[in-house]
Amino acid sequence: MGRLLLDGLSVSIGGAAVVEDLALAVEAGQVVGLVGPNGSGKTTALRCVYRALRPTGGAVWIDGNDVARMPLPASARLVAALTQEGRADLDFTVEETVALGRAPHLRGNQALSARERELCRAAMARMEVLHLAGRGVLSLSGGERQRVLVARALVQEPRVLVLDEPTNHLDLHHQIRLLAMLKGAGLSVLVTLHDLNLAASACDRLAVLSRGRLVAGGPPADVLTEDLLREVFGVRASVVPHPLTGVPQVLYDLAAATPTDKEGSSG
Repeated sequence: MGRLLLDGLSVSIGGAAVVEDLALAVEAGQVVGLVGPNGSGKTTALRCVYRALRPTGGAVWIDGNDVARMPLPASARLVAALTQEGRADLDFTVEETVALGRAPHLRGNQALSARERELCRAAMARMEVLHLAGRGVLSLSGGERQRVLVARALVQEPRVLVLDEPTNHLDLHHQIRLLAMLKGAGLSVLVTLHDLNLAASACDRLAVLSRGRLVAGGPPADVLTEDLLREVFGVRASVVPHPLTGVPQVLYDLAAATPTDKEGSSG
């Protein structure tokens, strides 16, 4: 299980609508990519899923349960989140930081069981940070720390995994490994990505937001069109099938984005 439904989700901040009537479903085991220009409402929508923000309209449902009506520990056992603000202010070790993912399942200062310690070890190995287990997280690079935080989310054993730009700070090798892991995780995954080529490769479906509204949704091959790229993202590009996988890939025309001398002059 783990069906996630954003049911008419709306969020207004300071009197301005940031997300409007967003309807989006993530079926169990599916990876859905939320894409769109900066300021289109992607992060705001994710914050409602992991309860950092209360929607002003609509609801978030997991397996038919309204997340907002659940006790916080119960929803924390269902949803794990990797946020753009995710950071470590205290210099815990990598091992200690990953173990924090078990907090929703523990009572008080209850010690980890042997199974939970092995779960943490497996997650660190999966994210290639096991060799850093004894290091303080503040001593790590941005990419290493990002992988530690993903491992922490995995040991939470959620039904739904929410990730906001998870490839930030990661080198190409670890970007590809992370997205491949998401495809095979068997979780319901809602992820924001700016790299449309990675999104097309990793996601079963894409949902495109523009000015807080859903303007397109479906398989990447149906969504990523030259017209949509021009109208939503303001870029001219060609869309071609990947020679090995057939998924759509976007080829950008940088010359089309360069102002002409007339356009760039101050007159």
